[in-house]
Amino acid sequence: MLILTTAITAGALTLSACGSRDGDGDKDTDSGRKTTVTIGLDAPLTGDLSALGQGIKNSAHLAVTNANKAKEVPGVTFELTPLDDQAQPTSGQQNATKLAGDKKVLGIVGPLNSSVAQSMQQVAQANNVALISPANTTPDLTQGKDWKQDNRKRQFSTYFRTATTDEIQGAFGGQYAYEQIKAKTVYVIDDQKTYGVGLAAAFSTKFTSLGGKVTGTEHVNPEDRDFKAIVSKVKTANPDLVFYGGEYPAAAPLSQQLKDGGVKAPLMGGDGMYSGDYITLNKKSAGDYATSVGKPVEQLDSAKKFIADYKAAGYKDRYEAYGGSTYDATWAIIQAVKTVVADNGGKLPDNARTKVVEALNKVKFDGVTGPVSFDQYGDTTNTMITAYQVDSAAWKARHSAEYKR
Repeated sequence: MLILTTAITAGALTLSACGSRDGDGDKDTDSGRKTTVTIGLDAPLTGDLSALGQGIKNSAHLAVTNANKAKEVPGVTFELTPLDDQAQPTSGQQNATKLAGDKKVLGIVGPLNSSVAQSMQQVAQANNVALISPANTTPDLTQGKDWKQDNRKRQFSTYFRTATTDEIQGAFGGQYAYEQIKAKTVYVIDDQKTYGVGLAAAFSTKFTSLGGKVTGTEHVNPEDRDFKAIVSKVKTANPDLVFYGGEYPAAAPLSQQLKDGGVKAPLMGGDGMYSGDYITLNKKSAGDYATSVGKPVEQLDSAKKFIADYKAAGYKDRYEAYGGSTYDATWAIIQAVKTVVADNGGKLPDNARTKVVEALNKVKFDGVTGPVSFDQYGDTTNTMITAYQVDSAAWKARHSAEYKR
């Protein structure tokens, strides 16, 4: 998801590295009493992207609820503290600072947007608290800006993600467009943010390497909703496909205006476009495409319990694109805490945050989305991607595959 450069001074980041053990009001696990561990959460719970944010919050809440019901970590009760970033980096940094200042917080799930992640990563690192995103896809966050030259270096030891990167997603999309959609020409549009620009670039690189041709490019603002000038340019270019690097609040009106203007080519995008709200906002979404990380949870045996539990919990919002990966991100923290407690005689050590980060590098379990583990950069080892198409007012999975760079 999106990434912006945010200036952060080191002095604004460092908090006292307080221990993660509870105070006098909580009790040690080895005496038969309970210890409370808090998992923080940061996502856009209000605003244009709240549909995705609410799905993230609910899925993390479900993981915490199930862990407590099953007594997953003997003597430990988990609680979730969700904070709203409204998809703004400044709010994400403030939320990370607030969560890191709570000694009970041993991990943070989120954020949705890569721009917000960039503002949170240094806070998490300075306070040695794990940050796991179910949605960030920009490669820079884990592998650095030189990853395109195959000069990859882990950026933050405390940062992990259960979503694969745009390097993989964009290339998958380019290959799918050329080989499956049979598009030979494409008009590429992006929202000028690093998520959109990076995704569009990866798509274009793969598409042209296979023999496809980019007939035109355009840049828009993510706040734009009037695309008349672009419609005229695209219509003149007459491509087989239009690709948009960005998110559904702008993608939906772009698609509708393109079709109203006589453009016959479908619109295709990435996980930022893959939302039920894209269809709600776009009366002419039929036939459009989007890729998203992972395989549809509805097709996974490993997700049956998650889907049933989510429905039984009565959440009013859909789990959306990142429900499964959020549950797995939350469960990864829970499993890391489980390891740390077991290795310390049934209680949390004074340096629990450090130990949780260490444990996450080795965590391995069968999750909602499939096998969960992290590579040397903190990236998920699960590189499954799915292409979807709007059919009968719903996203229908067309093709899933594990893509290797």
